[in-house]
Amino acid sequence: MLFLVVSSPHPTRPEEVKDARAQIWRWIEDLKSKNKVIFFYPIVGRGATAVFDVSSNDELHKLLTQWLNMIPARFDIYPLATPSEAKELLR
Repeated sequence: MLFLVVSSPHPTRPEEVKDARAQIWRWIEDLKSKNKVIFFYPIVGRGATAVFDVSSNDELHKLLTQWLNMIPARFDIYPLATPSEAKELLR
C-alpha cells in the first residue's frame, strides 16, 4: 500500500529541533534500505514529503508515530495507486 505523507511540523526555532532533524534523516535512510520509504523530500522552509510502501494501515500508523516522537507535526495522508493499478481500474 502506497501513501503520500506531507508533514507540517509544529512551529519551533530551527535550532531547537536540529538534533531531531538529523535523527529523522537516519531513520528515513533505514526505512529506504528496507523499501518502506520510496522517497523523502524536505519542503523548502519547513516540513517534508514522503511516499511510504507499507503492508497495512497499522504499519503506517506505527511509522508515523515514530516520526511524531522525533518531530511533532500534522500529517496530510493520501493513499496512492500505482500506474498499473490505476490503469486496471479503467478497465
